[in-house]
Amino acid sequence: MSRVIGIDLGSHRVGIAASDPGRILASPHSVLARGASHADDHRHIADLVSELSASHVVVGLPRSLDGKEGPAARMVRAEIEELRAMLEVPVDAWDERLSTVTANRGLQARGVKSKAARKIIDQEAAAVILQSWLDAHG
Repeated sequence: MSRVIGIDLGSHRVGIAASDPGRILASPHSVLARGASHADDHRHIADLVSELSASHVVVGLPRSLDGKEGPAARMVRAEIEELRAMLEVPVDAWDERLSTVTANRGLQARGVKSKAARKIIDQEAAAVILQSWLDAHG
């Protein structure tokens, strides 16, 4: 098997997580500050796909608690289509409801202070999204 990359697309930052080669465990990888354009961000993601020898990308899809898709989900879906056109690996959308809340609770449980947590919450949320996908596809 090969790695899967998880992505939490935000308006200011992109959280990135990666699985182990056996696709069992998702781990936070990095946070990418949004560049001048989506194309800049997507080139960075493409470089990571290559660098990590990933065979799949999973992008968190923001839905409301009742499962409906609003404006944020539509923007993410459009960006997923841009990624699909650029990357040579499958790109899946995956429900990200409560991923940031779950990531924040995990950081608090580990004793990470809120100021430090703000710097890494996006990559932690990406790991929560990716772990959910891995568990469903294991």
